[in-house]
Amino acid sequence: MLPTLNAAGDVLLTDPLSPRLGNIGHGDLVLVRSPLNPKIRLMKRVEGDNVTYFDALHSKAAQVAVVPKRHVWIQGDNIYASRDSRHFGPVPYGLIEGKVFFRVWPPDSFGLDQ
Repeated sequence: MLPTLNAAGDVLLTDPLSPRLGNIGHGDLVLVRSPLNPKIRLMKRVEGDNVTYFDALHSKAAQVAVVPKRHVWIQGDNIYASRDSRHFGPVPYGLIEGKVFFRVWPPDSFGLDQ
């Protein structure tokens, strides 16, 4: 899967109210405080309530996770280079700082997040 965000950096607008209202769903890009280091923010995609995933670095077998209420499962687009829920499990809603809704930069990607 190709990365959603550019390596050179994107400028994105986030909505801080959506996580507080429970308006986060499958496929949304979210800004999250890292559960491992609160000084770090992560931008990841939200997956479903029951997730089948591969941890390519540790196992070739698929694993299944059931996401508890008021938590989300987040994954990066690059399975080999992403620290995400495959490593630290479901993330509480309280760590979500915002939902991406608009890309400002680069100009060729300007517009609503798809």
